[in-house]
Amino acid sequence: MLYPIIKRFFDFLVALVVLAVAAPFMLIILPLLAIANKGKVFFTQQRPGLNSKPFTLIKLKTMSDEKDQYGNLLPDELRLHGIGAFIRKTSLDEIPQMINVLKGDMSLVGPRPLLMDYLPLYTAEQAKRHDVKPGITGWAQVNGRNAISWEQKFAFDVWYVQHIGFMLDVKILIQTVFKVVNADGIAANGSVTMTKFEGS
Repeated sequence: MLYPIIKRFFDFLVALVVLAVAAPFMLIILPLLAIANKGKVFFTQQRPGLNSKPFTLIKLKTMSDEKDQYGNLLPDELRLHGIGAFIRKTSLDEIPQMINVLKGDMSLVGPRPLLMDYLPLYTAEQAKRHDVKPGITGWAQVNGRNAISWEQKFAFDVWYVQHIGFMLDVKILIQTVFKVVNADGIAANGSVTMTKFEGS
């Protein structure tokens, strides 16, 4: 019963420390992103949080807004290059989400917040991933991240919800460090990002 309180305190403390440590690096990265993305350094988007309540997710903008002759955005792999590719590979684009953690929208550990468009596509079982706050990292991320199928990802998310606890969170955080160092599972097979979920 006490763990949600402990988890919130731990989230808040770690988020403060991470933002403080990352600040000098951000002073270097943000100007480079501003140049690469024509002044745009942050990516914001509505995502479903606890109980599917929407919140505004904050990330560093790693992909440009380049479009084809018809005004459509180019494929992800053509918009991800230079500084953006480096930031994505090192997961530095996730740092601003520490602000979401401070605000209480997110936790350090939990199912990743996906698109609002996916909400009506979930099965009743898959929807249980919203019974806890979304996280910057999670059980699915340390078990394949974007390199596993949507069904596997959701199964890992629901398993986490059913087994949430301090030792599991610590285990996930430790494994996340190794995943980030090795840049493991960032891309789906044949894509630089995860393919779109279209329902089970």
